Amino acid sequence: MRSKLFFSILMVFLLAACGGKKSDVGLDLIHNTQTIDGKGNGEKLPSIKFDRDVHDFGRLTANENVSYSFHFTNAGKADLLIGGCSATCGCTVADYPRERIAPGKDGYVKVSFKSAGMSGRQVKEVTVRTNGDPAQVKLRIMAEVGGF
Repeated sequence: MRSKLFFSILMVFLLAACGGKKSDVGLDLIHNTQTIDGKGNGEKLPSIKFDRDVHDFGRLTANENVSYSFHFTNAGKADLLIGGCSATCGCTVADYPRERIAPGKDGYVKVSFKSAGMSGRQVKEVTVRTNGDPAQVKLRIMAEVGGF
């Protein structure tokens, strides 16, 4: 009886774990033969180019929520994939395109910042991982948080 119950619980857990939709592009797509980590022809690499990699929000009050969209272009000769974005703090979140970006096309990485519980000069980084050259790009946001 116990083994049947254990097996049933295990099956429910496995089915639930496999059924979720992943939001990031899998690393198997990021590390392919066309990437900088592979042995493909370097001329066929995608290349992410941001117009700017730093944004200063200026003065913010506590509990303010702000966002900025960093514009980029695929300046390479293969489809660009963004494999994910990671921030230095839970107060900063990035939203990015999940689809392939063809050569010459562009897009945005939107970085949102919540100033709740903060004061003084804030500098936060978001690391963008790609299948191109460069494989990682750091975007930085800044703000002065206080009761002005």
